[in-house]
Amino acid sequence: MTRPRITLDVFSDFVCPFCYLEAPELDALAERFTGEIMIRWRAFELRPAPEPTLDPDGDYLHDVWARAVYPMAAERGMTLRLPRLQPRSRLAHEASAWAEDQHNTGTAATMRTALFRGFFEESLDLADPEALARVADALALDGAALHRALMAGDYREQVLADQRLASELGIGGVPGLRFSLDGEHAGVLEGAQPRRQLFLAVERLRDLMG
Repeated sequence: MTRPRITLDVFSDFVCPFCYLEAPELDALAERFTGEIMIRWRAFELRPAPEPTLDPDGDYLHDVWARAVYPMAAERGMTLRLPRLQPRSRLAHEASAWAEDQHNTGTAATMRTALFRGFFEESLDLADPEALARVADALALDGAALHRALMAGDYREQVLADQRLASELGIGGVPGLRFSLDGEHAGVLEGAQPRRQLFLAVERLRDLMG
C-alpha cells in the first residue's frame, strides 16, 4: 500500500474540550481525502506535574465553556458537560498509546473516543489507572494488561517524546495541527478548525504536489 504523501499530526489533550470538538472534523477530513492523508494523534499534556491543574468549579472554566465550548458543541451537534474534576492526563495519553499498540483495526480510535467521551460526558478520572482499565474492559480489550502497562510506565517515554516534538515545532496550545508533505514540515494550525479550513489546507498541499 502506498504511503500518503500528506501527514497531519494532531497534538491534543484529553482534558481539552476543543480537541474533542475537533474529532468529527478530522474524521470528515480523513473521509474526504481517503488514501491521500495520514492522520496521527499525538500526546500533549496541557498541565504536566508539577504545574497545578485548573479548579473544576472556577470562574475561568465556567466562562470558557459558556463563551466558547457550549456554542461550538451545539454547532457541531455534540454533547459535552463541564467535568466535575480536572485530572492530570498523562496516564490517559499512555492508555491511548497502549491501544495504538494492540494491532486491532480501529482500537486506537475507539479508545480515544471513549476517553474523550468519558471525561466530557461522565467526568471520567483520566488519572486513575483502575478507571482507565475499566474503559479498556468495556471496549473488549484487556484491562488488566493496560493496568500493568500503566504501572510499569511502558508508554511514558512515547508520550514525553510527543511533548518534546510539539515544543520543537513551537506548538503551545491544542489542538495543534501540523501538516507535512513528503515528510517535510508544511505548516501548523492551532485551535479547533472548521471543516472547510482543514479541507482548504489539504487542497493547497495537493496543489503543491502537482
